[in-house]
Amino acid sequence: MNTNKRVTLHDVARRAKVSYQTVSRVINDSPHVSKTTRQRVAQAIKDLNYQPNQAARSLVTRRSHLLEVVTFGSHHYGPSQTVIHVEQAARRLGYNLIVTHIVGMTLQAIRGAIDTLSGRLVDGMILIMPVRGVEYEELVSLCNGIPFVMIDSQLSSITPSVVIHQTYGSQLATQHLIDLGHRDICEISGPLEWFAAVERHTSWQATLEAAGITPGKSVEGDWTARGGYDAAHRLLNEGAVFSGLVVGNDQMALGAMRALREHGLRIPDDVSVVGFDDIPEAECFEPPLTTVQQDFDAIGTQSVEYLVNLIRDPAETAYQRVLYPSLVVRQSTAPSAKRQV
Repeated sequence: MNTNKRVTLHDVARRAKVSYQTVSRVINDSPHVSKTTRQRVAQAIKDLNYQPNQAARSLVTRRSHLLEVVTFGSHHYGPSQTVIHVEQAARRLGYNLIVTHIVGMTLQAIRGAIDTLSGRLVDGMILIMPVRGVEYEELVSLCNGIPFVMIDSQLSSITPSVVIHQTYGSQLATQHLIDLGHRDICEISGPLEWFAAVERHTSWQATLEAAGITPGKSVEGDWTARGGYDAAHRLLNEGAVFSGLVVGNDQMALGAMRALREHGLRIPDDVSVVGFDDIPEAECFEPPLTTVQQDFDAIGTQSVEYLVNLIRDPAETAYQRVLYPSLVVRQSTAPSAKRQV
């Protein structure tokens, strides 16, 4: 066979000794093909390195094998990692990905992003919308029948979604300091329009109160190292007394640790610090950071798998998948000393 010639459906059919209609059924995953025939066709496709015509296939199946990700806050670590793992999971399942970044979680911004889909054949959407802004019913109307799954929506939401249990993660971080004997525990939260930041902050308070401890001062940060640095300086300059510090993410923890050292404080001798995310650099902080690990690979994989299920069966009942984080203990935390900040 001429290797410069594009392999066709008929070439595969001749190689597998079946009709070209049978090859088409195999490619389009029809159930009306025996296992033996399916294997023979699959082997012929592999031997000939046949690449199906995706445009023609889409006309037959009415599916493009194309997914859209609409994301907010993608310059931050969590959303950016989520997009990376969504793309990897999509490709493993035979889907390509389009990513749309939006600025400002408003109905107008989201409508503009979703409206761009009107000229595309998109099988489904993953919406990474971790802040308050749009109700589920509005999204259903905007998507106009296109299946979608949300990531980082509010815990216990009725939306088809995949979330990490932020309340549990914050409880792990706070309880770890309590178990080490700390009683004066402050917090640097994330921006409180984010669902995750609110849930972590509320859980920090509730965990302390459940242990009979009055929560220390809380200062709001912006997820950045500079934000953590400024927030820690604010705590110290306002005279907050603490030997433990729960920080809303690892980037802010990095800045906060620098601010503590500038005030002559040692970590963990004077102040124990816990972060959130377990970014790759966390183990290289000085000292290595105790933090809550979120499995972004799992959230990317499960969101795509869930969306593909909705694409195949639009009648499937919507529900929320909840993943649980874990605590990684390193050298930034230690038992409480008598001396307090």
